[in-house]
Amino acid sequence: MKWGFRWYGEKDSIPLKHFKQVPGTDGVVGTLLNKLPGDVWEIDEIRMFKESIEKEGLQLLGIESVAVHDAIKAGSKDRDAYIENYIQTIRNLAACDIHLVCYSFKPIFGWAKTNLHYENPDGSYSLVFDQAVVEHMKASDMFQLVNSQTNGFKLPGWEEERLKKFHELMAMYEHVTEDDLFDNLVYFLKRVIPVCEEVDVKMAIHPDDPPWQIFNLPRITKNLADYKRIIEAVNSPCNGVTLCTGSLGANPDTNLVEVIHELKDRIHFIHLRNIEFLGERRFRESAHLSIDGSFDMYALMKALVDVGFDGVIRPDHGRSIWDEVAMPGYGLYDRALGFTYLKGLHEAIVKSQER
Repeated sequence: MKWGFRWYGEKDSIPLKHFKQVPGTDGVVGTLLNKLPGDVWEIDEIRMFKESIEKEGLQLLGIESVAVHDAIKAGSKDRDAYIENYIQTIRNLAACDIHLVCYSFKPIFGWAKTNLHYENPDGSYSLVFDQAVVEHMKASDMFQLVNSQTNGFKLPGWEEERLKKFHELMAMYEHVTEDDLFDNLVYFLKRVIPVCEEVDVKMAIHPDDPPWQIFNLPRITKNLADYKRIIEAVNSPCNGVTLCTGSLGANPDTNLVEVIHELKDRIHFIHLRNIEFLGERRFRESAHLSIDGSFDMYALMKALVDVGFDGVIRPDHGRSIWDEVAMPGYGLYDRALGFTYLKGLHEAIVKSQER
């Protein structure tokens, strides 16, 4: 495995040297934040981004994310031009020796939480999703709810640029069904994956967060069945998944250990985190330890060891602790605690199997 953290570039509140001080860190995953969906990533700017990481003694482990333009997802008439741009970006990434791309295929809302500052009993703060809150608001109100809790940080997927185009985006998806969205994904993958095979780039689609429909928008990456359908539609080792346990596992009917065993050869990237179920379609993002949430983190790590996972893994969202001022979910302190906990689980499991 390659172990790392999500990094938001030079404007991140956490400098790279702090990630490097977490024992066992191989590198970071990141993206070009100046790029809008549909833009071509040029070789010079990719190389500059990569070198800014490598000069700190870390690796750029992959890209999270290369955003897919809504014209592709909605199947609009100009999607082919944006697919060509995406293909060129893949070629350019491979030319810079980058071979992992995380992406999503979600209409409008890449992720959603209803409370970014839920106070835990110990005084720390977590992100929370509550479907009951969503059911009593308009889709446009979701932007205002999230942006009112950002701590002054620019959250990915919730940029002002998207808010300004919100009504236009909603109109694009007005008649798009789940089958349409799936067909549009397959159309995209059939164009992109042959290029990925040629230049050795692995595509890793991220699950829906939360893994059910909100605001009547279609969802096609909700569960194991959805993932298997995507893999079977374009059957290539380059067509794989990002297993985000906190997203996919937010549905308590999902057996994450089963998912790991079923998709073992197609899991290219892991976001490993814990959540605690608080009620019907209501959950908080807890500390990573099993005792703080609803997942058996030992069982998840053991499953990854058992299937021989050797891709990129990172801790996911952390709580806000010790008065750290950071992007909600992306402070250093709790993610570092989670990282070392997960590394400890991994070491113990591997050594126990070597006896």
